[in-house]
Amino acid sequence: MTETVKIVGDNLTLDLILWRKHGLRGLALIEEAMKLNPKLIGVYVPVGTDVVLPDLPAETVQAREVVTLFG
Repeated sequence: MTETVKIVGDNLTLDLILWRKHGLRGLALIEEAMKLNPKLIGVYVPVGTDVVLPDLPAETVQAREVVTLFG
């Protein structure tokens, strides 16, 4: 499910908005966010713009072998 946010600050870029929302994993969503917001032009998102942010894909959990140092 996507989320729509209204930009209230100056000099915000789409990658910074995604990073603030999802952390480092959010940077992988820039292309998808551009598809959801085709009217965004330029580097900075204008104040008052509604931006649709994609959700992070579900994380796949990988089993890891437990290593013990003592015994």
